[in-house]
Amino acid sequence: MGSMTSVALAYLSAGFGAGLAVLGAGMGIGKLAAAAMEGSARQPSASNDIRTGMIIAAALIEGATLFAIVVCLLLALKT
Repeated sequence: MGSMTSVALAYLSAGFGAGLAVLGAGMGIGKLAAAAMEGSARQPSASNDIRTGMIIAAALIEGATLFAIVVCLLLALKT
């Protein structure tokens, strides 16, 4: 019974961890896009530079999220 409980807790923790990582990434990219839209509205001449910076930042956020999900999966499958 004890080993089954630890496996179940590992899966539960991995699920929570992956969910929190995706939630954080979604909120971060949402704020990033909102700020980029506002910046483009305030200064349309700089929209290309703003868009480039936004895409790079969004890619970094997605990379960190993917890393967090992989860590959660590895921890869940280790047990």
